[in-house]
Amino acid sequence: MSVITVKNLSKYYNNFCAVDNISFEVKKGEIFGFLGPNGAGKTTTVRILSTILRPSSGNIEIGNWDIKKDSFKIKQMIGLVPETANVYPDLTAIQNLNLMCDLYDVPKRERKEKIENILRQFQLYDKINVKTKQFSKGLKQRLILCMALIHNPDILFLDEPTAGLDVQSSRVIKNLIKEYNEKGMTIFLTTHNMEVASELCDRIAIINKGKIIALDSPQNLKKIFQQAQTIEITFNGGIEQANLENLSEINKVIKTVDNYRLFIKNPTNAFIEIMDFIQKNNLKLIKFSLQTPKFEDVFLKIIEES
Repeated sequence: MSVITVKNLSKYYNNFCAVDNISFEVKKGEIFGFLGPNGAGKTTTVRILSTILRPSSGNIEIGNWDIKKDSFKIKQMIGLVPETANVYPDLTAIQNLNLMCDLYDVPKRERKEKIENILRQFQLYDKINVKTKQFSKGLKQRLILCMALIHNPDILFLDEPTAGLDVQSSRVIKNLIKEYNEKGMTIFLTTHNMEVASELCDRIAIINKGKIIALDSPQNLKKIFQQAQTIEITFNGGIEQANLENLSEINKVIKTVDNYRLFIKNPTNAFIEIMDFIQKNNLKLIKFSLQTPKFEDVFLKIIEES
């Protein structure tokens, strides 16, 4: 069951096309990653889906509501964490949350308990009466997440939620994303952190220059782009790098201090060819390690090929 359906979405700024006729669906209860380089169209898409911007063309349904006709209904069922944390600096943590409760008509009898619970969950309860202009970036980002979640949205949009954060704050936010998703919340995530995307997302769409160029699970994207696989190998003596580059199953060779990193086509064929190379050149193999592709390598390969 899809909770977001996008068909032929485009967005123009005068003559510049930021989003170019894209179509995709987001399933209920999944974490959907939306990745791309800077200027690819990620934030523009998030702003359209969260009703901040109007599309130039195309059709969008969120939770069976049409984004052009029913934007108010959609606003009520979504939460948004924008790229820049926009807490109100002269208000305390509890005042910021009470303001969001007013905007979303959270019943007053429920507010105190809801606010205290979510601040404890995000490790912010000791800051409940502190003005947010005194918060670090990480604390502000946690609070903006609290503000986006206080009305229990069905869908949460996260635009770079861990950007520029320390390791502890990133881990807290990442774990809470998992926790809310396990409770059934659908999450739409943009991030430059490939490790976070690979770990959290059920499916990932990659956008470049306004067009979606790949859409699948992180695991399947890794399988499709086997060129990102590498072998790390160490010999007992020096050899010419060009000799390795001439092997038919090797795309690229990088020499490090004490080994070679080989970008390969097919693991089985590359292994056979390298073993034959070792034997013919009377080399002694010291280290041989097949490295499964990191998602960052896969992402860069997809962008490069597009």
